[in-house]
Amino acid sequence: MPKEELYLKSVTYKKINKVETNKYPYNIPIVKDLKKLKFTKRVTFLVGENGIGKSTFIETLAIKLGLNAEGGTENFDFSTRNTHSNLYKYLELELSEERPKTKFFLRAESFYNFASEVENLGVGGYGEDSLHSCSHGEAFLQLFNNRFTENGLYILDEPEAALSASRQLTLLYLIDCLSKQGSQFIIATHSPILIAYLNGEILDLNNNFASTNYTDTEIYQTYKLFIENYEQVQKNLFE
Repeated sequence: MPKEELYLKSVTYKKINKVETNKYPYNIPIVKDLKKLKFTKRVTFLVGENGIGKSTFIETLAIKLGLNAEGGTENFDFSTRNTHSNLYKYLELELSEERPKTKFFLRAESFYNFASEVENLGVGGYGEDSLHSCSHGEAFLQLFNNRFTENGLYILDEPEAALSASRQLTLLYLIDCLSKQGSQFIIATHSPILIAYLNGEILDLNNNFASTNYTDTEIYQTYKLFIENYEQVQKNLFE
């Protein structure tokens, strides 16, 4: 596969039935206003305020790619609770002719369910230890180290949720290594560490997926303000 070619090139929402447009999630701006989203880098970050639709978008994308809504590869078909919409039916994907070696959807909020399914099925390839025998963060890294390979397509929803700052740097290193080996990542995140990745692109869902510089993101500005003025910020907040 040519190094510059991406497995997932673009995403487009087809026209949604008028009956659906006033209902969630069809009525959120990122669905109503999105025409065509092009991916230009091997690592793309989706940022935005809570409730803007990051997880909705990333879930819809994963389902359209044939992945389980609660996480895993195409071979996982479990459901703890069916809460996803049929929004994926209105999604069109532009894909490369060459398929990725593997695809995986990591959803932080349902990782426990995924780990339980791995254990129930006795599936190998996730490390020597049971994912449930590790701490939450260790289980995440065990998954990344053992299941993520070169030439893969990885959809990640808030992978920083279980990771300390230093472990987020470890994840950043793994992402860089795999992207240089032909893998593509699409990551919804609130992490100022992850989105600092020099070879990635940040898309701001607060601004209709506009490509944004790191220091212009609300994430960077909020953390910077707090770290540099944490006493004053708290005085303003509490008083």
